[in-house]
Amino acid sequence: MLTKQQQKWLDHLNDRDQIVIKPYDLKSEEIFEEVKEKIIDYLGDENAVLHRGASYLKISGQDEIDIYIPVKPEIFDSTVDKMKEGFGDPKSLYPLVRARFRVGGYDKHIDVFVINKEDTGWVDSELFTEYLVSHPKALDDYRRLKESGEGLSTREYYKRKIVFINEVLDKAKKAC
Repeated sequence: MLTKQQQKWLDHLNDRDQIVIKPYDLKSEEIFEEVKEKIIDYLGDENAVLHRGASYLKISGQDEIDIYIPVKPEIFDSTVDKMKEGFGDPKSLYPLVRARFRVGGYDKHIDVFVINKEDTGWVDSELFTEYLVSHPKALDDYRRLKESGEGLSTREYYKRKIVFINEVLDKAKKAC
């Protein structure tokens, strides 16, 4: 089941491009550590810099590395400004929710997100990740879902992924 907001986001996605899924790449952790050091050079070491997504879970995915910098709402804007110094303007910006920066120079797609750590989307994302890490069957189901996405349109791939995430979040919230 999808929320209205999720459906609205899906509606803006491309229905012609095809998703390419690749196996987990052992180099991902090394690349994450390099990018993390670059981020710390601009922000200092006061904020957590977290590796998330398929490469963090060590499963197949779109051969990308997702990095998150969760911050309190009161320092969101200043953190985004500091990130601009080293990484340019954000590729997308949802004020006081998240800013997405692209990192070049690697053979992988790397996104760095400054994220409001009090935002429901971030809290749910962390709950989802924690559930997968502590429930190997759910993690394997997620891996298989991602692998079955090979060749799907961007919109259809993310629709299936969001439905799965919503189902896992329901289980995780009931377990709390």
